[in-house]
Amino acid sequence: MNVSYKWLSEYIDLSGYTGAELAEKMTRGGIEIDAVESRNKGVSGVVVGFVKSKEKHPDADKLNVCKVDVGTGEELQIVCGAKNVDAGQHVPVAVIGAVLPGDFKIKRAKLRGVESQGMICSAKELGLNEKLLPKEQQEGILVLPETAKIGTPVVDLLGLDDEVLELDLTPNRSDCLSMLGAAYEIGALTGREVRLPGGEVNHAAIRTEGLVSVTISAPEQCSHYTARYIKDVKVGPSPLWLQNRLMAAGVRPINNVVDVTNFVMLEYGQPLHAFDADRIPGGRIDVRLAREGETLVTLDDQERKLEPHMLLITDGNSPIGLAGVMGGANTEVTDGTVNILLESARFDGGTIRKTSRQLGLRSDASIRFEKEVDPARVIPALDRAASLIAELAQGLVTEGIVEARTKDVQPVQVDVSLERINRFLGTDLSRLEVQTIFSRLNFDHEVSGSDVFTVGVPSRRGDITRPVDLIEEVARLHGYDEIPTTLIHGDAVPGALTKPQAIRRELRKRLTDAGLHEVVSYSFTSPARTAQFPSLAEEARAVRLAMPMSEDRSVLRTTLVAQLLETAAYNRNRKNESAAIFEIGSVFHTDEERLTRLPQEKHRFAALLTGSRTEAQWNAKAVPVDFYDAKGILETVFAVLGVADKVSYAAAQPEHFHPGRTAAVVLETTRGPEVIGYVGQLHPQLQLEADLADTYVLEIGLDLLYELANSDIVYKALPRYPAMQRDIAVVVGSEVAAAGLTGAAWETAGELLESVRVFDVYTGEKLGAGKKSVALSLVYRHGERTLTDEEVAELHGKVVANFEQSFGAELRK
Repeated sequence: MNVSYKWLSEYIDLSGYTGAELAEKMTRGGIEIDAVESRNKGVSGVVVGFVKSKEKHPDADKLNVCKVDVGTGEELQIVCGAKNVDAGQHVPVAVIGAVLPGDFKIKRAKLRGVESQGMICSAKELGLNEKLLPKEQQEGILVLPETAKIGTPVVDLLGLDDEVLELDLTPNRSDCLSMLGAAYEIGALTGREVRLPGGEVNHAAIRTEGLVSVTISAPEQCSHYTARYIKDVKVGPSPLWLQNRLMAAGVRPINNVVDVTNFVMLEYGQPLHAFDADRIPGGRIDVRLAREGETLVTLDDQERKLEPHMLLITDGNSPIGLAGVMGGANTEVTDGTVNILLESARFDGGTIRKTSRQLGLRSDASIRFEKEVDPARVIPALDRAASLIAELAQGLVTEGIVEARTKDVQPVQVDVSLERINRFLGTDLSRLEVQTIFSRLNFDHEVSGSDVFTVGVPSRRGDITRPVDLIEEVARLHGYDEIPTTLIHGDAVPGALTKPQAIRRELRKRLTDAGLHEVVSYSFTSPARTAQFPSLAEEARAVRLAMPMSEDRSVLRTTLVAQLLETAAYNRNRKNESAAIFEIGSVFHTDEERLTRLPQEKHRFAALLTGSRTEAQWNAKAVPVDFYDAKGILETVFAVLGVADKVSYAAAQPEHFHPGRTAAVVLETTRGPEVIGYVGQLHPQLQLEADLADTYVLEIGLDLLYELANSDIVYKALPRYPAMQRDIAVVVGSEVAAAGLTGAAWETAGELLESVRVFDVYTGEKLGAGKKSVALSLVYRHGERTLTDEEVAELHGKVVANFEQSFGAELRK
């Protein structure tokens, strides 16, 4: 809803508030204002001029030389190329020194040798939206009414000295789909009175009942229908003030009769429609549902196929309008229209919404009917429109209103206690403060001795039906900023992250910071995909969907790796050969052939690396990813979770993984060591099928890690005493794991061993078949004193002896 500041000021005193200040106040009161836009796009120095004469340019067939009076006592010579410029017109003239939108400054110029002392402007050059102008004014210069006073600033004449507030209304606040609704809202926020427009009708001596009859054959869909008859109207352009009001609201002017109906709709929020009465036989109106096979050509010249649930306005036989949506072309008001039948009604919102959506025809009227109009404004809006048509189209309004009503609207009363208001809001409002708020809202109310308010809700506020609705009104009028804040406490704090949620959020942050890209894939996949990695699915069955979208999405996934592989192949086919991706999501397992209970949902983390770790540069070659990049991702995860000391790796050969480059991830739990996943290279055959380079994947379960995760930080004092380092190279069988050697070193040296690392592995003919050399660096340190060479030599000898005894190791010479 677009609300003109100047138009709004006709109903309520806005002095002391700019458009921006008003927008801020309304937004804080619960009606969000998306934008405050000035209608003036940068126009200054443009005035009304009178074209006294027009002559052809001596050297240009498409140019004219005009003599223009702008009220300064001096005629201006202006060269104009518009086809529609002519003598006797009132036009907007940008004089020398004027500025147009885009900071375009008007200067003295010569066009084909003829001096031009300004510019006659089109609507587009003034920054007006051409789509909102009457069709006859959309091309060429803008021709102003003859009543426009010469020398008047065009900014004032066209209402450009105005601001438009764009209201972003929630569905429950349909009362603000009108200028009066917005005025009531501002009145409540500022404490100022609303001025209602006049609607007095001066009628002729002819009775309306003799010209119009109304019946309602669909009482559930139409509860109230009213009509007035206006004779001898003169259809023509609307006065400029009315056109300005409509254009500010985003509505295109058409003619004085139709413009009045749109103006009153915007003013009251009550849609109206004007029929050419001479095209309605006998003035007969019947509101009924459509019949099978009926059609109607609407005002947009489209033939609409009607369904039996659609509500129609008929002449007793044939449709003449689609109720609440759009009128019919067969009764359209044209320049030749003489007599008007003016309609104001209340239609069922659900019926209008269904019709509008099915036909793809949404109008300003249907938007308001969908949200239910104010039943108390049906007749006032009709009288207001009839009065304006009589004034602007010189029509004669016949005496009386013809109406049909199928149900009465019962007044709404809601009770709410002061104690409940304060308890809900955490405030300490007095009875007088709450009474003042209800008075500012124009809500009739009474207060009992027990401080219970009985509030008569006006029909315009159909959103208020319960005590909590009144409490909300008190809250927003009192001011949300004035409501005291308290810290939420309790065992379960709303909005707080659970431990698993916090862990997943932190993992996503750390992994994306490390350069990986997160993937969010379907939970649905194909049976073939789930069979690719059965070792990760813990030998569980896949859950089949009862109504799958396709065979490729017919089961719930049991692993994340399969879809990461699918994503990598998709990128590879589009020349993105390197990928570092991960996903944190759920997998679903069941051990039943036919599902009789809910499947188990388990959280998993998976990642995939393929291609190059770093791209080739002029001074460096591309570095492909390897197993240790994938293992490094896991170590990052375990470090974040604080369980790095509880994780070990063991050689493994799961299906579809490379048999020599894969490890099981083992987590030490209170129940003993448990395998929680795998990390390794995909089997070469699978890589070939996916047309991928060497690809490394990992997948681990998160449920056990949620239990063991520890965010506590343990600090260690900096060492005060020096360390001693000893390097050793031992020859062992090729089947001996380096981890076994490091483990034996820790077991032997105990707490005096600060660190041990493998820094070299060598195999070759000199060592013999089935042998390898493993070089280790051991660092010894005592926390309370300096170790002696003898102590270190003795301890290091024990480590070597353990290697010899446990692994048959020999010191390499």
